[in-house]
Amino acid sequence: MENKLYKEFIEQSLDHINQSTVKIKSCMKELNEKDIWYSPNENLNSIGNLILHLCGNIREYIISSLGGEPDIRERDLEFSTRGGFTNAELIRNLEDTVELAKIVIAGISMENLLRVRIVQGFSYSGVANIIHVTEHYSYHTGQIILLTKLIKNIDMGFYAGVDLNKRNSI
Repeated sequence: MENKLYKEFIEQSLDHINQSTVKIKSCMKELNEKDIWYSPNENLNSIGNLILHLCGNIREYIISSLGGEPDIRERDLEFSTRGGFTNAELIRNLEDTVELAKIVIAGISMENLLRVRIVQGFSYSGVANIIHVTEHYSYHTGQIILLTKLIKNIDMGFYAGVDLNKRNSI
């Protein structure tokens, strides 16, 4: 049972991360360079800032904390940057970061999954790190989708052709 639960947790985490990546890349196809760095007001981050932030967070929580790579994150720059990266560069950075994280997650041992470590001053197990990244990635993916819809006035069609009114089967 333990091995089955471990496998399910890893597979579902990777699947959710993949879903967020697909949605972000779909949004980025709709946006030009000006759109990527647009912010409706000083209290909202641009899509460019959100992607830089996601890369930093994934690198810190997965690649560094679980994968043992040095923690090189400069969190304040993720939010203060106002340009300098193209659409293609941001997507490449996101893809490269996510791919490294997926390798770490897919290869994590049960021991490392359960080991507690300090990340951003918080005590988290490997399980908690993966949950955090999966949830955090999904949360900011929703913001990127909202900003894309706001900027472009389009329906992204992520669930086109899917009947979301089906009842649960038990």
